[in-house]
Amino acid sequence: MAGVRNVGITAFVFWTVMLGTTVPTPLYPLYEESIGIVPVEVTILFAVYALGVVAGLLTLGRLSDQIGRKPVLALALLLAAASAVLFLVSDTLALLLVARVISGFSAALATGAGTAAIGEQLPADRKWLGPVLALVANMGGLASGTMLSGILAEWAGHPLRVSWIVDLALIAISFVGLTMITETVRRSRATFRFERLTIPPEIRGQFLRAAGAAGAGFAVLGVLTAVSGILLGTELDKHDPALTGFVVFLGFVFTGTGQLVDRRLPNQVSLPASCVALIAGAALIAAAVLGPSLPALLSAAIVVGLATGTGVSAGLRAIATGAPPERRGAAFSSFFAILYTFLALPAIGVGIVIEYANLHWAAGIFTLVVGLLALTVLISLSRTRPRQPQHA
Repeated sequence: MAGVRNVGITAFVFWTVMLGTTVPTPLYPLYEESIGIVPVEVTILFAVYALGVVAGLLTLGRLSDQIGRKPVLALALLLAAASAVLFLVSDTLALLLVARVISGFSAALATGAGTAAIGEQLPADRKWLGPVLALVANMGGLASGTMLSGILAEWAGHPLRVSWIVDLALIAISFVGLTMITETVRRSRATFRFERLTIPPEIRGQFLRAAGAAGAGFAVLGVLTAVSGILLGTELDKHDPALTGFVVFLGFVFTGTGQLVDRRLPNQVSLPASCVALIAGAALIAAAVLGPSLPALLSAAIVVGLATGTGVSAGLRAIATGAPPERRGAAFSSFFAILYTFLALPAIGVGIVIEYANLHWAAGIFTLVVGLLALTVLISLSRTRPRQPQHA
């Protein structure tokens, strides 16, 4: 019974930290009105979060192995609380940027420590549940944050305050729960060093193709997260935080669903299916902006989410089954660092194009680049499949 309690509490802590990272998404149009930020600054706000995650993964990824899962999860909660407080009092872009960077570090810490702790707390005959529960906590938190703040911003008073007060309440509950779980790691001295990106030569081809497909999907999710509110307001005249939250909610929920679906697909089907779906998703985004069309936008969030989840799952499987154990952890960190870089940089590019041209130009260029990247990976897969059928 204690084991079930520990797993549940750890998953809740993980979920809470990830929830806080997406609370701002439906609120960005409100921040535009309240402190006068422009679309390119909104995309930079989103991008610095992703870059914070990358920096955290590459500098703090091994910390929970050294000082324990509980202290690192506690630190993740402290950083999440600091980010929420900064958002609560922010009236300048500079404070919002600091809050987003801190939020990125909290996500990086929780992702590694939470995933490991959940797996370690399960009995031997249920270890297979570890990745599933970690996925639910991770993607469920990301999806819940957008939906929660969207609903509160739509129907509660003081929309730029109440969402963060609720977030802080969840963090407080998580802190109490964290004191009740058992540590699973023997502590040692913490050492800090910058980890290089590591691509095991044994799986270089599979790694790069999976990173290309999943990265293209992350790029689309990043842009959806950063500019959905702008798109809905300027093109569809729907100034509705709950709807903005729902669009991003769909993207994250179906990313998690795609990872679960991929477990039942043959290895040789995963990445080709991901690439085809990404090309279709890019076309739907173009239709959503140029139409404009809300059904196309909702469909794009679903299709791209499924494609992204499938690509991520294929990459994780390639690392888990093909990388030597002594390089596996570094390979996982490198994979996610690449994905979060894809999440950040295209969003900034789209924001710049919106600022100096318009949303139609931004959508056209972005969807063309995503479609070409997915097509390139697909062509590469067709050429390598005969030689590596097990990982194609």
